Amino acid sequence: MKTSYDILKTLVRSEKGLMMETDRKYVFQVANQANKIEIKKAVEEIYKVKVQDVNTSIVRGKLKTVRRAQGSTTPWKKAIVTLKEGQKIEVT
Repeated sequence: MKTSYDILKTLVRSEKGLMMETDRKYVFQVANQANKIEIKKAVEEIYKVKVQDVNTSIVRGKLKTVRRAQGSTTPWKKAIVTLKEGQKIEVT
Protein backbone atom coordinates (compact mmCIF):
# COMPACT_ATOMS: atom_id res chain seq x y z
CA MET A 1 0.00 0.00 0.00
CA LYS A 2 1.33 3.42 -0.97
CA THR A 3 1.40 6.19 1.62
CA SER A 4 1.11 9.89 0.85
CA TYR A 5 4.84 10.29 1.35
CA ASP A 6 5.50 7.56 -1.25
CA ILE A 7 3.36 9.42 -3.80
CA LEU A 8 4.79 12.93 -3.29
CA LYS A 9 8.56 12.90 -3.66
CA THR A 10 9.44 16.60 -3.50
CA LEU A 11 8.18 20.12 -4.04
CA VAL A 12 9.97 21.54 -7.09
CA ARG A 13 11.43 24.95 -6.20
CA SER A 14 12.47 26.31 -9.62
CA GLU A 15 12.17 29.82 -10.99
CA LYS A 16 9.15 28.87 -13.07
CA GLY A 17 7.58 27.04 -10.12
CA LEU A 18 8.00 30.05 -7.84
CA MET A 19 6.28 32.31 -10.39
CA MET A 20 3.30 29.92 -10.50
CA GLU A 21 2.79 30.12 -6.72
CA THR A 22 1.17 33.55 -7.11
CA ASP A 23 -1.65 31.76 -9.01
CA ARG A 24 -1.99 29.14 -6.20
CA LYS A 25 -0.20 26.52 -8.35
CA TYR A 26 2.53 24.29 -6.91
CA VAL A 27 4.82 21.88 -8.77
CA PHE A 28 5.61 18.46 -7.30
CA GLN A 29 7.75 15.54 -8.38
CA VAL A 30 5.57 12.48 -7.87
CA ALA A 31 5.81 8.71 -8.23
CA ASN A 32 5.56 7.51 -11.84
CA GLN A 33 2.64 5.19 -11.04
CA ALA A 34 0.58 7.82 -9.16
CA ASN A 35 -2.67 9.03 -10.69
CA LYS A 36 -4.41 12.39 -10.23
CA ILE A 37 -6.78 11.16 -7.51
CA GLU A 38 -3.91 9.76 -5.42
CA ILE A 39 -1.91 12.98 -5.86
CA LYS A 40 -4.87 15.10 -4.77
CA LYS A 41 -5.45 13.01 -1.63
CA ALA A 42 -1.72 13.05 -0.76
CA VAL A 43 -1.42 16.86 -1.03
CA GLU A 44 -4.60 17.39 1.03
CA GLU A 45 -3.39 14.97 3.72
CA ILE A 46 0.19 16.23 4.03
CA TYR A 47 -0.33 19.99 3.66
CA LYS A 48 -3.91 20.27 5.08
CA VAL A 49 -5.21 22.29 2.11
CA LYS A 50 -8.06 21.89 -0.40
CA VAL A 51 -7.03 21.01 -3.96
CA GLN A 52 -9.02 22.34 -6.91
CA ASP A 53 -7.21 20.70 -9.85
CA VAL A 54 -4.26 18.42 -10.69
CA ASN A 55 -2.38 18.37 -14.01
CA THR A 56 0.32 15.78 -14.68
CA SER A 57 3.03 15.29 -17.29
CA ILE A 58 6.05 13.07 -17.86
CA VAL A 59 9.34 15.00 -18.03
CA ARG A 60 11.64 13.31 -20.51
CA GLY A 61 15.24 12.62 -19.49
CA LYS A 62 17.92 14.88 -20.95
CA LEU A 63 20.79 13.52 -23.03
CA LYS A 64 24.11 13.80 -21.22
CA THR A 65 27.66 13.05 -22.31
CA VAL A 66 30.30 11.99 -19.78
CA ARG A 67 33.72 11.65 -21.41
CA ARG A 68 32.96 9.49 -24.46
CA ALA A 69 29.88 7.73 -23.10
CA GLN A 70 26.45 9.07 -23.89
CA GLY A 71 23.44 8.50 -21.67
CA SER A 72 20.40 10.24 -20.30
CA THR A 73 18.94 11.35 -16.99
CA THR A 74 15.97 9.49 -15.55
CA PRO A 75 12.51 10.57 -16.75
CA TRP A 76 10.14 11.68 -13.96
CA LYS A 77 6.50 12.62 -13.45
CA LYS A 78 5.53 16.21 -12.68
CA ALA A 79 2.25 17.29 -11.08
CA ILE A 80 0.98 20.88 -11.09
CA VAL A 81 -1.50 21.23 -8.22
CA THR A 82 -3.93 24.16 -8.15
CA LEU A 83 -5.35 25.02 -4.73
CA LYS A 84 -8.78 26.47 -4.01
CA GLU A 85 -9.23 30.19 -3.37
CA GLY A 86 -7.65 31.34 -0.11
CA GLN A 87 -5.50 28.20 0.32
CA LYS A 88 -1.70 28.35 0.56
CA ILE A 89 1.15 25.93 1.24
CA GLU A 90 3.63 27.24 3.82
CA VAL A 91 7.15 26.47 2.57
CA THR A 92 10.11 26.81 4.92
